[in-house]
Amino acid sequence: MHERGPEAVEVKLSVNGVTQVLNIEPRVSLLDALRERMDLMGTKKGCNQGACGACTVHVDGRRVLSCLTLAISCEGREVTTIEGLANGALHPVQQAFMRNDAFQCGYCTPGQIMSAVALLEEGHTADDAEIREWMSGNLCRCAAYPNIRQAIREVRDATV
Repeated sequence: MHERGPEAVEVKLSVNGVTQVLNIEPRVSLLDALRERMDLMGTKKGCNQGACGACTVHVDGRRVLSCLTLAISCEGREVTTIEGLANGALHPVQQAFMRNDAFQCGYCTPGQIMSAVALLEEGHTADDAEIREWMSGNLCRCAAYPNIRQAIREVRDATV
């Protein structure tokens, strides 16, 4: 096996359908690669410890905390950020968040939306208790939780 590091190495990432080659140290988090190297500022740095969910993105369709994920571990995988969620028009979850005022300050919103999209795809939307449980890794200091759940229910009910 060929070792890489500790010095900077070439890392090829596919983010939002675009492949980019970065020269980064193997210890660089996916969050820092997205924000500091690719100028994708939608993914937020909250706690930087995996406790708040503000940095949630999708890797191969599964939600991950980008602050706890090494960028190098995403080679050969597809990363989707909040910027890549919509293709020309807002994603239905983004639209529902706007209609239901599911944000206040907006800082946690990208992570909330990315988790909500995954939650809907995973089918964890039977009732408010299940939605609350499966969204529990995403914190909102403004306490917009009732509106977030309403937005998720709206999308769930529209796709049934």
